[in-house]
Amino acid sequence: MRRNLTCTICLILTLACASCQSLHTTSTSTPFQHRFVREQLVLHSDFPLPEQHRLVEQLTQQRDFLCEKLDIPATDEPIHIYLFADDTSYYDYLRLRFPNFPARRAIFVETDVELSVYAHWGDHVAEDLRHEVAHGYLHAAISDLPLWLDEGLAEYFEVGRSRKGLNQPHLDMLLAQSELASWQPNLKRLEQLASAADMTQQDYAEAWAWVHYLLESKDKAALLTDYLADLRQGITEPTLSARLEKRLVVPRLAMAEHLQILR
Repeated sequence: MRRNLTCTICLILTLACASCQSLHTTSTSTPFQHRFVREQLVLHSDFPLPEQHRLVEQLTQQRDFLCEKLDIPATDEPIHIYLFADDTSYYDYLRLRFPNFPARRAIFVETDVELSVYAHWGDHVAEDLRHEVAHGYLHAAISDLPLWLDEGLAEYFEVGRSRKGLNQPHLDMLLAQSELASWQPNLKRLEQLASAADMTQQDYAEAWAWVHYLLESKDKAALLTDYLADLRQGITEPTLSARLEKRLVVPRLAMAEHLQILR
């Protein structure tokens, strides 16, 4: 997903957190007249959406693919998807419901009581929903996921199963920046990012690159899946960068080589 044009964000509403700026919402009547449930997904829309739609099938199948790939258990926590027929009604609703949020083509919202995705039925709806629903599946299974990894995994899964996580725009960007000597992989820097608002398009691309390198390298996937297993148990240390450094002499060079191979 090209983040400078269509950056989606994971927004966690925590009104009780004194150290965080409160994100207030305003009440508004619901425009969603249509609703149906498909396994873990609860779909709401302001237009008739066929229950057997191809995209709905993809989104339900994405859970098994994601859980198998990351070796995490599936949950039954509902993920609510709110769909609008057009972008005008979508952005009007966001301005009323989430006045403090930046306008994005699709968003994932986590509150104390619900995991939800908001999007409109546009040209990029499949990509948008695969990305945001991936956030939902991840947050349902892992409560304390680092920001960079949360986004990197969503970027990996947004392209669909058949592409094996290859996000071509991200690859093209990083290769171009590397040739200009204006970028080098730096996982430790990514691990310090605490707000999606601080992430640039290049940060999203690099987050994707680290995820793809680990999941698509024969002997590296366990580093990531073991780390996710620890996160599920509340174990955050050592960080993933520290684990990589124990395994590889220079992790950034190994990841950069991986990108060259993908070329």
